[in-house]
Formats: sequence, C-alpha cells, structure tokens
Amino acid sequence: MSKLLIVAFQPSDIAQLSGFAKKLGLPFDILLLTGSPAQGYGANRLFVGSLPELPPADALAKAVQPIAANYTHIASVSSMSSKDSLARLAGLLDAAMVTDVLDLESPTVFKRPMVAGSIVATVEVLAFPVVLTVRPAGFGTTDPGGMVEQTPATLTLEGRASRLSATSRGGSRPDLGQASVVVSGGRPLKDAATFENVIGGLADALGGAVGATRAAVDSGIAPNELQVGQTGKIVAPDLYIAAGISGSTQHMAGIKDSKVIVAINKDPDAPIFEAADFGLVADLFDAIPEFRAAIGK
Repeated sequence: MSKLLIVAFQPSDIAQLSGFAKKLGLPFDILLLTGSPAQGYGANRLFVGSLPELPPADALAKAVQPIAANYTHIASVSSMSSKDSLARLAGLLDAAMVTDVLDLESPTVFKRPMVAGSIVATVEVLAFPVVLTVRPAGFGTTDPGGMVEQTPATLTLEGRASRLSATSRGGSRPDLGQASVVVSGGRPLKDAATFENVIGGLADALGGAVGATRAAVDSGIAPNELQVGQTGKIVAPDLYIAAGISGSTQHMAGIKDSKVIVAINKDPDAPIFEAADFGLVADLFDAIPEFRAAIGK
C-alpha cells in the first residue's frame, strides 16, 4: 500500500506540507525532528524525534532510514538542509528522488523547475520509494485538525561528519524560508554594515526577514545563510522587496512564487522590472529611508 512520510525539520514544516499531502491523496504519517508537535493536519501518526538540534546530514539520513523504509513516498519542505539530508537518505534507500516539486498530477507524476526556473519539467517516477523535496507555495495548507497519535521516534545519530561550531546571525527576525515579508539587497550595498543598516532596518520595520543575492554573499556583504536563489534558499513570501537587485535568472528562480514583488533599482532597464508587480526607478539609498519614515508615521 502506498503511504507518505512527511519529514518535518521543524513544526512549521507540517503546516506547509499539509496541502501537498492532501493533493497527493495518500495516507500519511509525520516524523518531526525538532520542536514540539502541534496539530496533525490529517496525519495518522506523528513520530516525535525530540532532537535538540539538527545533526550533520550523514548522521540524520542514517537515523531516518529505518523509519522511512516503510513508506513509498518521503517528503520534506525544499531547503538546503532537506536537499542535503534527503539526497543521502535516497541513496541509502536506493530510491528515486525529485527535488523542488512545484505541482503534481498523480502520485507518480511531478512537476519541477529546470534551467533556473525558466522551464517546468514533468517527471514520471517509475520506481519506489521516491524521495521528494517540495516547494509548498503552490499547495496551500489544510485544516489543522486536532492532535494526532504521538509515538517517540528512536533516532540513532551516527555519522562520519561532526559539527565543530555553529553561529546564527538571524537574531529575532523570522526564518527566511517561512517569513511573510522578505527584504533582499544586492551588491550595491557596499559592505556588511551598510547592508545591515539599510536592508536589515527596512526588514525590521516591516517585521520581515532579510535576504541577499549571490553577488552580495560572494562579496562578503551578507552571510551565506541569507542567500536567495537557485543555489540558495527558495522563498515564497506575501511580499518580496528587492533593493539594488538586477534580477539574474539564478536569483529569480528563488523568488518566482512570491505573491507580490517590489523592485527598487536606479537602472530602468534592470531585468527584475519585468517580473516585478511594482517597480520604483530610484536609488535605494534615497528610497529606503523614505519608506522607513513613512512606516514610522
């Protein structure tokens, strides 16, 4: 019998994948790796891992393998962490894998982006199990329902990689992948202090998260964990503000599911204006202080 396992890295992943599970149409269970469980969104069982933090990908994949081996479909929210861990899991299970699922036609036919999002490919899976990472924006959420039967999950963490240290620069801002508002900046921000003051300041005024282009990250202006795009994080906020961003195909692949895109760029021919819902041809160093002053009023 076909059955889905949702591997939730954090509790919010459960809600994000509930719409996908409903459209897939298979009975499903949930494995929650960190955090406290909430509603079950129609799941039959909820395995609770109670990990204090996520381990390196090789150890996590091996820990999840015994549970995942009982399912035909294994899915997580598409992120850098899930692609790293679930790719290893697919190898351990000798499973097919489809990443960045945008839509599906049946439990064996999925749609995913290719060539930096310029092409949407239809992929048919001919072998099981299949491991999936899902962009949840196109699936919505379902009724959270009540609590579901909970079972402690035994996760044995053994791997060759070890974490020497961990740092977080996010502070109290919402998670980039979950935020309803994202403000991103590009290379024109010059340095890290300017980036934090201008982009971070506007994000804080709006209660949003901060993102950055690959060029900004490569230049040392912004930390790697803020990178948005095909090789960074995929975001789908209600509002995405792009300041000083030209709109490369790599970056646009990471924001194309945003509900409203606002572009600020002093170059009227910047490609991002073609995708933006609202565009402002202006210097971001003039425009953003005016935005913040208006928000303050």
